[in-house]
Amino acid sequence: MKKSDWVLAAVVILLIFTLFILFWGKQNRGSQVLIQVDGVEYGRYDLRTEQVIEIGESNRLKIKGGEAFMTHADCPDQLCVKMDPVSQIHELIVCMPNKVIVEVVAE
Repeated sequence: MKKSDWVLAAVVILLIFTLFILFWGKQNRGSQVLIQVDGVEYGRYDLRTEQVIEIGESNRLKIKGGEAFMTHADCPDQLCVKMDPVSQIHELIVCMPNKVIVEVVAE
């Protein structure tokens, strides 16, 4: 390979790396959480407002620091409580036994 081929390859690799960083690093931060219970909308809540939401008598969702996370569920497995906080569009918290879905959405 000639020196110019190496330079061209390096430029292409650098360009691909830069584009990857720009697109991968771009956060699709949501502004609200949509809560559904048994397929019916329960409510929409702003991620910028710190609050605790009681979802019926079975679940409790907390919004703090622009993230939402489940703090209580009366189901036996507690998987939704163990899930990481959500803040990016289309991220979900699901409590299957109680039929609760929390999805991050844009306004």
